[in-house]
Amino acid sequence: MKSSFPSRRSVVAGTGAGVLAATVLPAAAARADGVQAGPSLGEYDVVVVGSGAAGMTAALTAAKRGLSVLVVEKAPTFGGSAARSGAGIWLPNNSVILGAGVPDTPQKAATYLAAVVGPEVPADRQAAFLANGPRMLDFVMANSPLRFRFMEGYSDYYPNLPGGLPNGRSIEPDQIDGNILGAELARLNPAYMAVPAGMVVFSQDYKWLGLAAVNAKGLAVSTECLARGTKAALLGQKPLTMGQALAAGLRAGLQQAGVPVWLDSPLVDLVQEGGAVTGVVVEKEGVRGTVRARRGVVVGSGGFEHNAQMRAQYQQQPIGTQWSVGAKENTGDGIRAGQRAGAALALMDDAWWGPSIPLPAEPYFCLAERTLPGGLIVNGNGARFVNEAAPYSDVVHVMYEKDRAAVGSHIPAWLIVDQHYRNKYLFKDILPTIVFPDSWYEAGAAKKAWTWDALAGQIGVPAAALRATLSRFNAQAWNGTDSDFHRGDTAYDHYYTDPGVTPNSCLAPIWVPPFYAFKIVPGDLGTKGGIVTDARARALRADGSVIRGLYAAGNASAAVMGRSYAGAGSTIGPAMTFGYVAANDIADA
Repeated sequence: MKSSFPSRRSVVAGTGAGVLAATVLPAAAARADGVQAGPSLGEYDVVVVGSGAAGMTAALTAAKRGLSVLVVEKAPTFGGSAARSGAGIWLPNNSVILGAGVPDTPQKAATYLAAVVGPEVPADRQAAFLANGPRMLDFVMANSPLRFRFMEGYSDYYPNLPGGLPNGRSIEPDQIDGNILGAELARLNPAYMAVPAGMVVFSQDYKWLGLAAVNAKGLAVSTECLARGTKAALLGQKPLTMGQALAAGLRAGLQQAGVPVWLDSPLVDLVQEGGAVTGVVVEKEGVRGTVRARRGVVVGSGGFEHNAQMRAQYQQQPIGTQWSVGAKENTGDGIRAGQRAGAALALMDDAWWGPSIPLPAEPYFCLAERTLPGGLIVNGNGARFVNEAAPYSDVVHVMYEKDRAAVGSHIPAWLIVDQHYRNKYLFKDILPTIVFPDSWYEAGAAKKAWTWDALAGQIGVPAAALRATLSRFNAQAWNGTDSDFHRGDTAYDHYYTDPGVTPNSCLAPIWVPPFYAFKIVPGDLGTKGGIVTDARARALRADGSVIRGLYAAGNASAAVMGRSYAGAGSTIGPAMTFGYVAANDIADA
């Protein structure tokens, strides 16, 4: 059943951020046909499915509460999508940001979150996230080697809403020495983008590394990153930051707590007895067997971004598993098992979207590139249609909303920049002035031309329309005011920009040939729909009743952020928090 609600915030003039809705699906049979339980593979108090941020936080919490815990992981590596990420973590009122002087309060945070997500996410679930997030972080720091840094200046995504903070609430992991894991380090899921050789880079540094050719602070940050790398090498360390640090730190905590993690052990199904979930069926070393969970099962197995059938079933076309940067093993196993056990599902049509370039090797999730001055995004008619610097999820929501009205009109879209832009800024990992790989052009992901009209021909848009769009944009850029889509009106808009550009660091004209266009598709960090849970992370049936023994957190559950995105780390912050909540609820029972 689908229900529609008014838009929470207009992303562009006259255009809503998307329909706020939840899709609750009828429960399927409690067990998949033909599943054989097989021999017993053991018995624990708690079985956690998935070794991402949600799963490992849940496992660590349960272990420290005195419960016996097993983590089962489908992949041959641990860390899931969290290990691949920049590992921003959005947690209002945590001790790290308060210690850094961030003027947050519980009331500000509650007001802001409610304004962002709207009434579709139950108030008690919002409150549970806000109350338990700071406790979770202190717990993790007390029981693992993880420490965290305030991402100063990384604004909340809607800082103009009540309770929003222009200087941000997000944190990220501090540097960790991978040697603490011993041989287990080899089983850490690799990062989405490798850190440049010889450098130690934090997520917050990327803003400045992209400006190193034109900005003194950018050059200083680049030098600092290199100095950190040199120091680590001299000390014989294996420095980890971002998602690599987060996953490694949580795994080290599990090692210290004696929690086994079975890799290459995919979930087959949940075991039910008397209406309660009492264990899991997994495959381990080629053997399908049952692991009993005396107290509960926590599903933290990620979303379904790499399940083509599920994406086709639940999400708007065009959609592609090849456009996601989520862990490739995320095929919805835990979500489908929960549904077979009777759980309701919601938000299945949504994801943690972001404008992405479908490069040959893997998609590139655009952050700074679409926001830096000297670029704009056009649709199939050669016209702008969105504030390019808006929160990335909102940009894709607009792409889909407008494409529904005329299929093919906004997907793909095109990011257009000029040589002046290329001479100044890093693009992905390509240094300024360096030519793009031939493979980008061969794959159709990039185009290059010496005139606007020639570029229009290459990307298949009307030349006259593109000329008119660029002329109008350039006039506004010189003036510093985007009266069409209000690019630069919020602190968030200015995060990934060039402070040396005035009067608006988001805007610069596009006028120096050659000109470049990059295909933009609706990519994602992962899907955000899944098992419906309550404030205690317990799985719920469609009638609101609790499925005893079954919990869900992370992208296997319907997001507490609803259809929105409060700030950097709105995936990982709630994932860890509700993993913590689930484990504590099991321990308290």
